[in-house]
Amino acid sequence: MYLCTAHNYANMLTIDPKEIPVAKLHHYLLGAVGPRPIAFASTIDKEGNDNLAPFSFFNVFSANPPIMVFSPARSGRTNTTKDTYNNIKEVPEVVINIVNYAIVHQMSLASSPFAPGISEFEKAGLSAIESDTIRPKRVAESPVQFECKVIEVKELGDQGGAGNLVICEVLKIHINEAVLNEDQMIDQHKIELVSRMGGNWYCKADENSMFEITKPITTVGIGFDQLPNDLMNSVTLTGNDLGQLAGIEVLPNETDVNEYKLIELSDLFVSLEDEPEKLEIELHTKAKALLSENKLNEAWMTLLAFNNG
Repeated sequence: MYLCTAHNYANMLTIDPKEIPVAKLHHYLLGAVGPRPIAFASTIDKEGNDNLAPFSFFNVFSANPPIMVFSPARSGRTNTTKDTYNNIKEVPEVVINIVNYAIVHQMSLASSPFAPGISEFEKAGLSAIESDTIRPKRVAESPVQFECKVIEVKELGDQGGAGNLVICEVLKIHINEAVLNEDQMIDQHKIELVSRMGGNWYCKADENSMFEITKPITTVGIGFDQLPNDLMNSVTLTGNDLGQLAGIEVLPNETDVNEYKLIELSDLFVSLEDEPEKLEIELHTKAKALLSENKLNEAWMTLLAFNNG
């Protein structure tokens, strides 16, 4: 059992969704499930009127075939359906425009409850450009635009707050070259995506909020169950730290550990040779700093040096 967590799992608010108002349930759901990507959905009605609206109940669910799903839910106040939903039932096509920081305020303005038939493109000052394969127009300012056909609409209920899952197949993708890297792939630092949080809050993906974790697609870490007890009971190392440590495939060998100890840690061992408890804390602290720099092997050698002392 992991003992060094700072969380008190006894202090939990437990809620039965059926026992609270929908508005309050909506608050909890959106406050906890985030950040959520935004589908800036462009649709058209049977008379040819353009509509543009953002939805954060959205994600990509398949690459083969390329499938995206978003949900224009019924109003929790009036139980009315969105223009987007109504349009898709008439013309089952949609452009899912991706929202970045450069257009976030225009996107927000487009979410205003304009009357049916009013173009949010015009109200939000966005440029409508023709699509190649479908009738709804694209948002020129969006960094990535997905032309989609709607293959199914799944109604989840008939009361206020009920979602309507719009399942779309991507027919064509348009990407602004300004957000591509030298390999013609989307550069996460250039695209500056935004996402929805709870209430009025948004999140901007940039160098201050993004971090990298190498996905263990082909590697198999040793796991928590193989971590020494002194690490599991550490007052310095967090669950995230231990997760990184447990992701190593093979521990450094004793020769490498001893060499690292002599070169990198000798001063620390000499100064604290008579204070083993303080030495252990210092080594855990140093290992934690190394983990923050993704220096997993060095962190392990720092930790193993204590037991090799």
